[in-house]
Amino acid sequence: MAETLLSIQDLCTDFLGKHGPARAVDSVSLDIRQGETLALVGESGCGKSVLALSVLRLVPDPPGRISAGKALFRGRDLLALPAEEMRNLRGSALAMIFQEPMTSLNPVFRVGEQIAEAVRLHQGLDQGQAWDLAVAMLDKVGIPDPGERARSFPHELSGGMRQRVMIAMALSCDPDLLLADEPTTALDVTIQAQILDLLSEVRQRRAGGATLLITHDLGVVARAADRVAVMYAGQIIEESPVRQLFREPLHPYTQGLLASLPRPGSRERLNPIPGTVPSIFDLPQGCRFHPRCPKRFEPCDRQAPPLFHPGAERSVRCWLHQ
Repeated sequence: MAETLLSIQDLCTDFLGKHGPARAVDSVSLDIRQGETLALVGESGCGKSVLALSVLRLVPDPPGRISAGKALFRGRDLLALPAEEMRNLRGSALAMIFQEPMTSLNPVFRVGEQIAEAVRLHQGLDQGQAWDLAVAMLDKVGIPDPGERARSFPHELSGGMRQRVMIAMALSCDPDLLLADEPTTALDVTIQAQILDLLSEVRQRRAGGATLLITHDLGVVARAADRVAVMYAGQIIEESPVRQLFREPLHPYTQGLLASLPRPGSRERLNPIPGTVPSIFDLPQGCRFHPRCPKRFEPCDRQAPPLFHPGAERSVRCWLHQ
């Protein structure tokens, strides 16, 4: 088994609301091994992005606050590092592809300048070398006429192009750990496949590198991931190797996600999961999924289930597997 690159241990992140603090990430523990892609899946609002931002210490404070836990990167706790040391790691050893490129790119600088600035800062290249690398990265992520596009401002690009600029920026310094938050959401299927191949190529080229792939697209998970962690209402409720999860999902929520996927050639109606993810300010007692669960029984609405381990490298937070 490969060595662990990032070990998240009992991480908790709170947000302050009108009625007091609420927990968006609740005692999450995950290991990301060298050379692998771990997919983090779940509906919008379940805490996936907050978890990634917590690891990079980018949760806005206030209203957010990391209240407990550790994030050990190569044995060093990122949550305890001095601020300057953490800044030096971001963009070089750790990089993130953000979900909203329009709010992450600086609107008053050309996109090529923004990529080149990151390269100069972390790789020590001169201005000309950094610009050439920025143009080469834009070409790698499938942007046509990259030399000309590098001189564009973010508002002059389409949403898909801005997303590819963010991917180019994150990959420009060959990070050891890439946190990719919905990296293919705004892209058509052809570019999506190209980007997934590029992420795989970068991971393989960087010895010991790894990727945390945050997505709600189970097709992307099947293509790109080695292991899957399913998140619901701030908690990891199932973790499994990707093939086993698709073949035999253990948690009723995971089963519902897979059952709601359209199947080629099928005329059957889709089976969406009823209801919505509960608000972190109003979580149900007991199992957080029980109000939506078709398999709930007596303990589900009274007592929160712990993680059970029904098989090798598999865990599930459900009373059905006690």
